[in-house]
Amino acid sequence: MRKHYLDNIRWITVVIVVIYHVLYMYNAEGILGGLGKITSLSVQPYDILMYLVYPWFMPVLFIVSGISSRLFLERHTDKEFIISRSRKLLVPSTIGVFVFHFIQGYVSMSLSNAFSDLGAMGVPKPVIYLIMVASGSGVLWFMHLLWIYSMILVLLRLIEKGRLLKAGGKAPIWLILLLYFPIWGAAQILNTPIIAVYRIGFYFVFYMFGYYVFSNDEVMERLKRYATVLCIVFSVLYFSRGANYADKPVNRNPLYAACAYFGSLAVLSGMARFGDRSSSVSKWMSRKSFGLYVFHYLGISSVALLLAKPGLVPAPVSYLLSLIAGFVFGYGLYEIISRIPFFRWAVLGIKKEKK
Repeated sequence: MRKHYLDNIRWITVVIVVIYHVLYMYNAEGILGGLGKITSLSVQPYDILMYLVYPWFMPVLFIVSGISSRLFLERHTDKEFIISRSRKLLVPSTIGVFVFHFIQGYVSMSLSNAFSDLGAMGVPKPVIYLIMVASGSGVLWFMHLLWIYSMILVLLRLIEKGRLLKAGGKAPIWLILLLYFPIWGAAQILNTPIIAVYRIGFYFVFYMFGYYVFSNDEVMERLKRYATVLCIVFSVLYFSRGANYADKPVNRNPLYAACAYFGSLAVLSGMARFGDRSSSVSKWMSRKSFGLYVFHYLGISSVALLLAKPGLVPAPVSYLLSLIAGFVFGYGLYEIISRIPFFRWAVLGIKKEKK
């Protein structure tokens, strides 16, 4: 029986990611990576929404991915799992960068004036090109980590032979609460120094908890009765300080880890209890959510580069057009590229249709 709440968590979270990236593009908190503040406001109060969702929206996607891996492996072999994950995750996030996503690299580097800065430093053009390609990975970092975790899972399954999965199914609520401490501990290790989103240890624990603990129906039945959210406290505290929520020390402190873990559990338990249903709209959104995730940032950043940066439109219009472009590029490019041979495989991991 299909777990519709997992599909609903995916597409709803991706929609939240689109909205988040619009705010992130024009944030006034000094979070690097976008265009930056384009309003005349001394404080942009709506930026607090970034603090509210950032700690938990990617962790919950890793938990869902862990649960989905369990469901896939119940019906497929390890070899089929490796082939499937490599095609859907590794190919688009490596080959796809050279085939298509270098365009995102060009837009992102143009926003930050990187081309002129690198040229002034005398960096050779071939090196600049490689930097542009690397910059095009953008939102694909999620796929990089998820592929690595999937391969580690295959090895771990060979070692533990189902014992951990059986133990995870017996986890009582008090133990689930104590799992917060491994989350906090993992937040301190394997964090890349420059690109802050590659939190290898932090997200790895969420993925493995998804597979070994929350993929068990008996655990979810217990969890449905509880939903704890600390994200409001985190958001008010650190937004008022103007602190960078995406980098150290904020993203390694106990409150951040609590918001990430218990916020994810709130979403997971709430959707399992109230969102385990489907409709024609939810089915459509679920089918298209991957394309929306992969392509939305190109639309947002293109509006920022072409309209907001030169000041051709007022700030509110820039926000609105960026939001619209995120969905138009996300759904539109998915519909186009999914129909083009080779590109559908290289950029979206869609295998060749058999005649």
